[in-house]
Amino acid sequence: MKILARLSLLIGLLLTALCSYADTLTLDALSKQLSQHPVVRGPFIQEKHLRALPQPLTSSGTFVLAADAGLLWKLEKPLKQDYRIDANGIAKRTADGWQMQPGRDVAAQQSKLFLDVLKGNHSGLARDFDLQLSGDPKAWTLALTPTSLLLKQVFSRIDISGGELVERIELHETQGDRTLMRMPASIASDTLSDEERSDFAH
Repeated sequence: MKILARLSLLIGLLLTALCSYADTLTLDALSKQLSQHPVVRGPFIQEKHLRALPQPLTSSGTFVLAADAGLLWKLEKPLKQDYRIDANGIAKRTADGWQMQPGRDVAAQQSKLFLDVLKGNHSGLARDFDLQLSGDPKAWTLALTPTSLLLKQVFSRIDISGGELVERIELHETQGDRTLMRMPASIASDTLSDEERSDFAH
């Protein structure tokens, strides 16, 4: 009986070890997990925590991420304003249509960073950050420490976490301020709506 008990214990430990190994998440696996959906959309809540203010500045809206087109970022509160971020840069919706915003190095870097994060492009992130991944496919955290001189001047670190999709992004700035973006109810899809397709096309 003792031999059977030890054998059962050994098998149990072995299965536990194998399950742990199977759940180990790599950067390649995370990238594949986040990029498997052509379209991701949902609400967002953004909190800007400034050292000089006792309460964070909060804004909210919705976003649409298209793997082959870019990101639509639609602010709804406290004011309405739509932005589009793609390979060409940042555009703002105006009464005359989409207007490209003046290029600034930091803004361009942040836009590219945001797209790389949501799309799971870890090879793009690795050009400017040291990446440390922990957790499993259902609950993971990716810590980014900037290595490029430009981003070192802006961020001390960036923490990203989620499950099947990105759920939380926290940017820690060098001067002590931080920005928290939460995307608690994102939904994956296969196609864009006609309106979304039109926004990306112009």
